[in-house]
Amino acid sequence: MTIAGGTAIELAPPRLPRGWPRDRIIGYALVGLWILAGLGLVGYLIGSWNAAWFEKYIPTYLSGLKVTLSLVAISIVLGAILSIPIAYARMSRNNSLSALAYGYVYFFRGTPLLAQTFLIYYGVGSFKPQLEAVGLWYFFREAWYCAILAFSLNTAAYQAEILRGAIRSVPRGQWEGAASLGLHNLQTLWKIVLPQALIVALRPYGNEVILMVKGSAVVALITVADLMGVTRLAYSRSFDFQAYIWAAIVYLALVETLRNGIDWIERVITRHLKR
Repeated sequence: MTIAGGTAIELAPPRLPRGWPRDRIIGYALVGLWILAGLGLVGYLIGSWNAAWFEKYIPTYLSGLKVTLSLVAISIVLGAILSIPIAYARMSRNNSLSALAYGYVYFFRGTPLLAQTFLIYYGVGSFKPQLEAVGLWYFFREAWYCAILAFSLNTAAYQAEILRGAIRSVPRGQWEGAASLGLHNLQTLWKIVLPQALIVALRPYGNEVILMVKGSAVVALITVADLMGVTRLAYSRSFDFQAYIWAAIVYLALVETLRNGIDWIERVITRHLKR
């Protein structure tokens, strides 16, 4: 109670938002379930620990992890290179060029990565005589090369849209201001627009890399010995379900490492914005 001008005024206690206690209880319950699930998983791994199995298959897992990382890294780099002309075509005022780029992006973003991989490995590979005639059979007969091609084409479509959206997010006044200073379009793009677009595109690019890491498991279906491929092999030989649990843990560790790395990069490139 307070007194203002000789008049007693009673202040009502602050009211909590409607539904707050229930939401908080649900949140605590979900966190508790996750903790119980984690403890159960740890208990299972401890109880079913098989040192001989682990010693036998850890080199295989490391080999599969190396293949997975190589596949994702090469595909991301090739996709990034390919995404530049695609993004340029998407932003072009030439209707034919823009339509072709739109069709490419529409197809690779609208169909499953698994279907694209099968189309390249099994579909294109079925034209063996024609491929031998043009000297390309050595490429399409190898599952590794087909996986690289499929993943590069797929991620190029996503990266092109990320790049296009990031560039479009930079105000048009930046281009006009650079032109008034006598900078040509390439200088404006490299020195002014891209540094600003990078901040916008960083999170989507990071999400794309994480999705590629998880999506890379599909190459096990075309005989590539990636992490999931060697996991299937380990399970088929040992019939021990912990083979898949350890694979899931490795994927989770990869994703968490990437997530924290992206957070660190974002803090570094945006530190000037927090002053």
